[in-house]
Amino acid sequence: MSLHRLDKLSDLAPEQWDALIPGDSPFLRHAFLSSLEDSGSLGPGSGWRAEHLLHYEGEQLIAALPAYRKWHSYGEYVFDHAWADACRRAGLAYYPKLLVAVPFSPVSGPRLLAKTPDDGRELLACLPGYAQGEELSSVHVNFTDPVADALLAEQPGWLQRIGCQYHWQNRGYRDFQDFLDALSSRKRKQMRKEREQVAGQGFDFDWLEGHELSEAHWDFVYACYSNTYEVRGQTPYLTREFFSLVAERMPDAIRVVLARQGSRPVAMAFSLIGGDSFYGRYWGCLAEFDRLHFETCFYQGMEYAIAHGFKRFDAGAQGEHKLIRGFEPVITHSWHYLAHPGLREAVADFLTQERAGILAYADEARGALPYRQV
Repeated sequence: MSLHRLDKLSDLAPEQWDALIPGDSPFLRHAFLSSLEDSGSLGPGSGWRAEHLLHYEGEQLIAALPAYRKWHSYGEYVFDHAWADACRRAGLAYYPKLLVAVPFSPVSGPRLLAKTPDDGRELLACLPGYAQGEELSSVHVNFTDPVADALLAEQPGWLQRIGCQYHWQNRGYRDFQDFLDALSSRKRKQMRKEREQVAGQGFDFDWLEGHELSEAHWDFVYACYSNTYEVRGQTPYLTREFFSLVAERMPDAIRVVLARQGSRPVAMAFSLIGGDSFYGRYWGCLAEFDRLHFETCFYQGMEYAIAHGFKRFDAGAQGEHKLIRGFEPVITHSWHYLAHPGLREAVADFLTQERAGILAYADEARGALPYRQV
């Protein structure tokens, strides 16, 4: 099977790419991925280069992988810095590598876009040979769904890695009080007090959909977003232009909540919706306020999910502080093909130990959830 490489997603018609997307993931849409590229968030100087792999049958696109050549390991949220360091110490080149993922988005979902499982299986089988021909050390497929998991498990040489995130499940709550009633008394009082502390500082919250946001709004959103990086001395992953492009191309999927103190907006949270899921993505604040982060990023999103019937709220990677607010441990999956046999063997041993630790941690973490025992 011949692979076609696409270095710029905007060179492909959106309807061709989107026709392959299973489900309703907003992160795989042509609009989202092309906005990352066209805004300069990816490309020269970023350490990311689009290298989407396509399979055609005649003139019909039947399978594709959203892929990127990487010269570092930032913005992935499946951390392999130790593997790269081991290669450096052994005199091996770890970069460049190939990453199949959604940049800067630790969200599980489809990674293999295909008309049929057999089309996808053929495309995956080509990846080791492609890596060898391109002198890539490795191929990584991050935050996979069960379909990709099953297909990759069939392929020789691939190593599975697991991780742990925290997602909130809407169990048919009528309103936020109904959710609070499902908690233990102590946790319910603690959460209510936390929200009262924010309200006591004079905050109100405004929800806006993508089509309601002006360029002035996006200036504010970006100022908040970039400030979360600047206070840590880091450079933001996304450019200001990304927000304008994605708002133009997929406004239906965008939700932004603005935290306002009087008439002055001071914080925001940017989210996307797709299917039955609500995805909290970016947060930022122009000053420090007690408990405002929890209200803006978690409680507001939970209320919105309840009001609009979303079954799941994925608020992003990491954050044990989510546990006491009702976000439950969820196991994530990624797959890794390492060309060097010695590196592959060492990583396989590490992943066996890591897996046992993560499963034990997730089991223990469930004990910290605030729900009443039935």
